[in-house]
Amino acid sequence: MSTAENDTAVETPTEAVEEAKNPRKQPFPQGFLDTISTGWADRPESMPAPRAQAEFAAARRAKVSAAFPGKRLVVPAGSFKQRSNDTDYPFRAHSAFLHLTGWETDAQPDSLLVFEPTDAGHDVTLYFRERADRSTSEFYSDATIGEFWIGPRPSLAGVAADLTVETAHVDAFVAGDADVVVDEDDDLTRFVSEMRLVKDEFEIAEMRTAVAVTASGFDDIIRELDRAVAHPRGERVVEGIFHQRARSDGNWEGYDTIAASGPHACYLHWTRNDGTVVPGDLILIDAGVEVDSQYTADITRTLPVNGKFSDVQRRVYEVVLEAADAAFAAAKPGVRFRSVHEAAMAVIAKRTAEWGLLPVTAEEALDADKGGQQRRYMVHGTSHHLGIDVHDCAQARREMYYDGILEAGMVFTIEPGLYFQIDDLTVPEELRGIGVRIEDDILMTEDGPVNLSADIPRTADDVEAWIARLQG
Repeated sequence: MSTAENDTAVETPTEAVEEAKNPRKQPFPQGFLDTISTGWADRPESMPAPRAQAEFAAARRAKVSAAFPGKRLVVPAGSFKQRSNDTDYPFRAHSAFLHLTGWETDAQPDSLLVFEPTDAGHDVTLYFRERADRSTSEFYSDATIGEFWIGPRPSLAGVAADLTVETAHVDAFVAGDADVVVDEDDDLTRFVSEMRLVKDEFEIAEMRTAVAVTASGFDDIIRELDRAVAHPRGERVVEGIFHQRARSDGNWEGYDTIAASGPHACYLHWTRNDGTVVPGDLILIDAGVEVDSQYTADITRTLPVNGKFSDVQRRVYEVVLEAADAAFAAAKPGVRFRSVHEAAMAVIAKRTAEWGLLPVTAEEALDADKGGQQRRYMVHGTSHHLGIDVHDCAQARREMYYDGILEAGMVFTIEPGLYFQIDDLTVPEELRGIGVRIEDDILMTEDGPVNLSADIPRTADDVEAWIARLQG
């Protein structure tokens, strides 16, 4: 845009008239309206080279096109979601949109990826709201998308070069009566979810990065655990320490951090994090960094707050570790995904029966129809797929997921646990209030499983040494 073009006086917008009716905002005076569009320097734009993910996203789009010949497909990015008046939650585009565009933290709300059918397949266009000309009112009057409020927005040409996809202004999009839309059409929603079951080279590299940053976050927590102990809401301190690492070295957390100390560790999704961190207790920390590409880790470690497990805590911890190791040993290419959970459950049933906690034998507890008594102490599953969502591929069919076959390129968790609630009269008093979970992120390869988070200490001895080293 030239300076001459920029010096054209801005029109009086409808918004300016409406401002006078707003009880808390001042209207724009005429002098502001007459001069706001003038005096701006040119904004030259150089075209970026395609980002690393562009070729992988193009290959994913090709798979979608081949699966839906002759159909017009629409994949929305989604919109802002309101948190409170004039305040939205941070925007994160729909996972299918992210996966198929490669547009990461800079994805724009209300964008659309559209597959137009052709004789040869599909023409694909990314529709989004291009940055506003400064001779319009949008750039200063709209707090949601105006550049005066949120900073520079991308151009159509820049995004086209960056993502190697055709672009157009979202106002040019016309919806059709027979559009096939993600989250409205079961077939398309299922397909884009199942397509993520096997990760490509780019995705696996991003998962490794997410795990590495998460490991640093756990180190940070241990170094500052004394600060958490000293605070009346020490769980919040733990959450905040991890958040600082997630935001400085990644994009955000992939999910709400669980910092569950003492009896709170028995609540599987304890995210209130408003409790104390007391020496002598265990603290269960379930946390994962989401990197800029939006891929996330999902790791749990259970730590003795004072640096040493008690005999009872260690006994529970060792059983959970045994279950995790059994699940890892069961995970092989060609076996059913559910066999990972079954291996962990066999250990949990055996050990809780030995401790006299079950009203039946371990064998009876493992009966598919009449058993399950051991699951009182581990109600959740052992594994879920992981990737651009913390619970990735959630719309996949059961026969492709829980009953599916493990393949090279799949990334999933192994996360057994034991949770003895503080008021559970079926267990001895010494066990009540103890919760332990050990969770690792696993990459399946042609040669077997690889624990991506193996460098984060797992055994009881290694955890104690880890704490001593970082607090020494």
